[in-house]
Amino acid sequence: MVVFEDLTDVDEWLDPMDYIAFWEAIAPYNIFSIADRDHCDGLIAGGKVRQETILKGLKHMAYDGLRSRFNLQLRLYESHAVQGAQSLH
Repeated sequence: MVVFEDLTDVDEWLDPMDYIAFWEAIAPYNIFSIADRDHCDGLIAGGKVRQETILKGLKHMAYDGLRSRFNLQLRLYESHAVQGAQSLH
C-alpha cells in the first residue's frame, strides 16, 4: 500500500492509471466493493458509459475516500519570501 502525505500525493498516484491498473491499485484500500466494479464493467460493456468517463468518476471517488480515510489535506507551499525570511532567523 502507498502511504500518502497529502492530497497531491493521491492526485499524482491516481493520475497515470488506466482502468485496469486503477482497480488493482485501489483494491487494498477497500473503497469500492466487487459489486461496484461489476456495475462499472457492465455500464462499459453495455455501451452506456465510456470507460474514460467511468474512470474519471472513480478517481474522484477514490480521491475523496482516501482524503476522508487518512484525513489528508492539501499540500502547503511556502513562498520564496517566507522561506528566505525563515532562513534569516
